[in-house]
Amino acid sequence: MNDAVALHTQNSEPARLDWTAAMVRPLADQGVGTPASFVAKSFSLDTVGGSEVLHISALGLYRAFINGQRVGNDLLTPGWTCYDQRLSYQSYNVGPLLRAGENRIEIWLADGWLRSQMMWGQAPIFNAWGDRIAAIAELRAAPGSDSTLLVTDASWESGELPVRKSGIYFGEVFDARMEPVVSAGTEVLPFDTGVLVPHETTPPRELEPLKVVKSWTDAEGRTVYDFGQNAGGNVALTVEGEAGAHIVVEHGEVLDQDGQFYNGNYRTAAARIEYTLSGKGTEHYRPYFTFQGYRYVRVTIEGKASLIDIVSVPISSVTEVKASFTSANPLVDRLFLNTLWSQRANFIEVPTDCPQRDERLGWTGDAQVFAGTACYLADAQSFFRKWVRDLMVDQREDGAVPHVCPDPTRLNPKDYPGFYGSTGWGDAIWMVPWQMYLHYGDAAILKEVLPSMVKWVDFVWSISNGPIVKPPRAWGGRGFSFGDWLQPGGPSAKPLPTIGDDAAATLYLFIASNQVAEIARIVGDGSTAARLADMAAQVKTAFGHEFITPSGRLAYDDQTSYALAFLHDLIPEDKREAAKAYFKNAIRRTDGRIGTGFIGTPALLPALVKIGETGLAAEVFLQEEVPGWLYQVKMGATTIWERWDAIQPDGSIYNPQMNSYNHYAYGAVCQWLLEGVAGFRPDADDPGFATVIFEPVIVPDLSPVKAHHDSPRGRIAAEWTIDGDAVRYSFTVPASGKGRLVLKSDYRNAELDGKPVSGTMDGIAPGEHILTFTYSAPARTFERGPSINARTP
Repeated sequence: MNDAVALHTQNSEPARLDWTAAMVRPLADQGVGTPASFVAKSFSLDTVGGSEVLHISALGLYRAFINGQRVGNDLLTPGWTCYDQRLSYQSYNVGPLLRAGENRIEIWLADGWLRSQMMWGQAPIFNAWGDRIAAIAELRAAPGSDSTLLVTDASWESGELPVRKSGIYFGEVFDARMEPVVSAGTEVLPFDTGVLVPHETTPPRELEPLKVVKSWTDAEGRTVYDFGQNAGGNVALTVEGEAGAHIVVEHGEVLDQDGQFYNGNYRTAAARIEYTLSGKGTEHYRPYFTFQGYRYVRVTIEGKASLIDIVSVPISSVTEVKASFTSANPLVDRLFLNTLWSQRANFIEVPTDCPQRDERLGWTGDAQVFAGTACYLADAQSFFRKWVRDLMVDQREDGAVPHVCPDPTRLNPKDYPGFYGSTGWGDAIWMVPWQMYLHYGDAAILKEVLPSMVKWVDFVWSISNGPIVKPPRAWGGRGFSFGDWLQPGGPSAKPLPTIGDDAAATLYLFIASNQVAEIARIVGDGSTAARLADMAAQVKTAFGHEFITPSGRLAYDDQTSYALAFLHDLIPEDKREAAKAYFKNAIRRTDGRIGTGFIGTPALLPALVKIGETGLAAEVFLQEEVPGWLYQVKMGATTIWERWDAIQPDGSIYNPQMNSYNHYAYGAVCQWLLEGVAGFRPDADDPGFATVIFEPVIVPDLSPVKAHHDSPRGRIAAEWTIDGDAVRYSFTVPASGKGRLVLKSDYRNAELDGKPVSGTMDGIAPGEHILTFTYSAPARTFERGPSINARTP
């Protein structure tokens, strides 16, 4: 265990420093893709008080050592932000590492997100935020002290490291025969210390290592290791052998149809680790400046060496599990765990889409649909606060929000013009703060981000200068929309209906204007609230004229259209019954399978429950064919897939050019498992779980159900069983909260703690309560027919 302690906990926001140090670059550095470098300084201390603090940051990634001992246990520091305007720094108590007399500090530096490849292989961006790695550091006598003991300046030395090459997508090459040797000096860079901010969240940390569950040797003599779990992180090697022997580690998420190692879906990401032995006894190595997404590794040994041990070390910025869900269905339970693992692997500094291929970007659409689930599974408040602040930096002047954040294209737009402005994606600017408000009662983030939210809503209105949004089809066009990304389209000979970009964008304009109006009201901005509420009303009226026929059918007649329209009350009362029938027919048309993509899927089951079709919602959720949540679990998934059909029933791999096996977006269904099936959720009128609403959806096939969430107010728990038509629902109101119980109309003969109840009960005291009632589950809607081809684009 390292004695240097990080001083900033995840929800603290210490004051910024008045820096006196300079940002210094190693003159030994030769540019992107070349050997990593260090900057170093020997210094003397008369005495050591024990409370000395090192404040440190870098351009690129850093790892610091004092007297040969590592400073802290954080990974991939200083983290990933919009480096030109926001650069995190860390603070560590390093008193235990210092000694009276001579000391030496080394700061290792590597390319990281700053300048290693970003974006995919056809048009990679190098040096996205700068082409020079550098470090800035101050050693002070104590926390809050102005007494400076050491600062980075032009007197520091530099040299090359045993890390011969590193990159986020590339991996790392390490030659243990080398020792860091001073070969050059340093240079002070022009640098505005005003961009330095205290690290606003927990840096990535190591989780419990995963041991090998199976290994085998392929026809070429290479050994494949299966760790049993897809994860984001690195392998840790223990090896012995002669100096110069070489070990190569390749990473993969799945095996191919023939059971062979496969990573074609990584595209141009080498995802490769190379280690050259020093020959000095037993050697231990795990990469310093990269991470990979993988379940399998293939190891090649060149020369005389033995692999003594290998483990997979997952890393994440969210390390504590805050929720659980179990039921009678092991596939559902595994789906919940798969979502948890996908969040861990993709919450490494930024909420990324995937941790493996040449992408690993903070896609805004993925984050906005998953934010509610994320706040249940982990304490994501500081993680999202940091990211949303970068999102505000990346927002364009006209209000357009980028597709990804931090956005490598903002300073490098040549190959990615117009990489911003899609509805459903840019809506992260309000949805993520809104979920933070619901889960943590964080009104401050609403007030901080409101101007950016309003700019976004006004931008969407301006795309077509009116309430009906008509996005251009071409990538890069102003207001281009991803629509309902990866919505299953069915067989080409007889395709299924899918939502049009105009309907999807207009739906989201209504959702955004309506919700941001409410946010403005909460923070006390009455004029903005009134203006946006009027905008929402105009959009609602226009949507009805444009996309709802006199018979109640929606224009595109697809599941996403109905789900979003019903969930957000866009169907006029006189057309609701007809629209319900059309909605159910849209599901019947797909044989009871999912017909939604990224923006429609989180809405599908809640919308069905809202219109009273709980049985149909259960059937859609529990069916095990493609497309469906449980299909991928049946196929052996240990994380959430990007595509419903990522692996075909015969084991063949579909479309390796865009096929991630660790993509959390569809795991957003876990929000429904907790809020719907387990039946607890925050109250928007009393957020942060000050009031917990309990309203379970009984799915008999899942009985018994048990779930919990460790909220800011304490533990919330719920469990239920059904025996015949008799339901017993046990729920726990957290210690510093209160409960509201909502009973559905078909829950009969209800008794709460032995007393008859009906309707809604407010003010339920903290502690455990028992609700009993009778419930007759609806008959099944579908008898499974032959499988249809619902392949995504």
